[in-house]
Order: sequence, then structure tokens, then C-alpha cells
Amino acid sequence: MFKPEPLAVQSASRTHVGLVRPINEDRVFDCPARGLWAVADGMGGHSGGDLAAQAVIDALRAQVDGDAPIDQAAMLAAIHTANAAIVRDNRSRSTDAGSTVVAAQITDRTATIAWVGDSRAYLIRDRTVRQISRDHSFVQDLIDAGLLTVAAAANHPRANVVTRALGIAEHVDIATVTIDLERGDRLLLCSDGLSRSLETDAMRQRVDLDRLVGLLMADALRRDGSDNISLVCVAID
Repeated sequence: MFKPEPLAVQSASRTHVGLVRPINEDRVFDCPARGLWAVADGMGGHSGGDLAAQAVIDALRAQVDGDAPIDQAAMLAAIHTANAAIVRDNRSRSTDAGSTVVAAQITDRTATIAWVGDSRAYLIRDRTVRQISRDHSFVQDLIDAGLLTVAAAANHPRANVVTRALGIAEHVDIATVTIDLERGDRLLLCSDGLSRSLETDAMRQRVDLDRLVGLLMADALRRDGSDNISLVCVAID
């Protein structure tokens, strides 16, 4: 039976403290050699949001540094490991830090997206942009209930409230979706510091990845910049 060759991938990433926050609580993970990428957005400020996000990256790095294949199970195991580490750290320091995460794992021609919280994943295909993830947030629940429009959500007083995050409880429900990939696809993973001011026209630009992530970062800083901003873009060639 004919088996198509695996698709080649390349990626680029950026993270920026933004124009207001004193520290960067975001972290990115960019490992095309092992087909694994992530953005973690820490919460807690001086209580250790940066440490929570770093725990996510450390758990993912431990997976790729090992000898076992990187697949969906490995990605989810790393996220659960990070959750447990953040919970332990919170208890030892009497803090309440947490982190959102969005991660992507690619095997052959399939991508699995996993997320907790409101960090997002988008698929860009044939100049069409589609949000793959669904926010675990207060305003998303209102939208789903028909009580709030998408346009009004950005200005809601509780727009930054997430309903699910790592480090809050010993067990965390990780949402996942699997998609088939095509040549020319691009995946964008980002924190809400980017998504809250993201323009689809900017995402559709057919420029090289380094230039694209630079343009998206500059655009987010120009439009808002009130939060940390992080993104990873993966191109399927």
C-alpha cells in the first residue's frame, strides 16, 4: 500500500514582555526536530506566573530530551506533569500561580492540538483563517450560552477570566483536537496577548515565517501591548 511521505515542517517563535507588564510570564517551546511546539501563559505575577509557565516548558523539554517517540500521549503526559509540578510548588510556597497552555504535536500528516485556558491555536489554509481551539474562559461560556456576542467579549469586564488552567487542581481536563494537514498549511499558537488584537489579514500574509512572526508581534504591540505577547508559527511544506 502506498504511504505518503511525511510532510516537512519549519517553525519560528517570539515572546515579548509587552509595553506595561514588569515581567514576562509567557514562555514558548519550539522544537521542529521532534514535532512539538507550545505557548504557556503564566498567571500570578509576583506569585510565580513565570515559574508556572516555565514548568510547562520544562516538562515538554524532558519529553523531547528522552528516547521515546513524541506522540499525542507524550504531549498530554508532559502537560499533566506540569500541572502536578505547579500544584506542588503552590503548596510549598503558599501561592496560587497557574498557567494556560496550547501545544501542537505533529506526526506524519496529522497535528494534535491540546490546550487548557485561553491560549489559542489557529489554522491558516488557502488564505482562510480558522480558530482550532475554544477558549476555556468566562466570556466564551457566555458566548456559547447566547448571552454575549464575540464582538462584545473583548470589552467585557471579565474578559481575562479563565475557567480552566494548570496548577489550580490536582486533576486538569485537557482539550484536544486532531486535524489532517496539507502542504501550505500554517499553524499559529499564541497567548491572549496576541489573540486579543489579532487581525486575520495579517495572518494570511505569504511571507517567510521569521518575517511573519515579526510582523504579528509588531502589530500586537502597536494595537495593544498591555500584556505579554507570545507566538509560535509552524509551516507545513
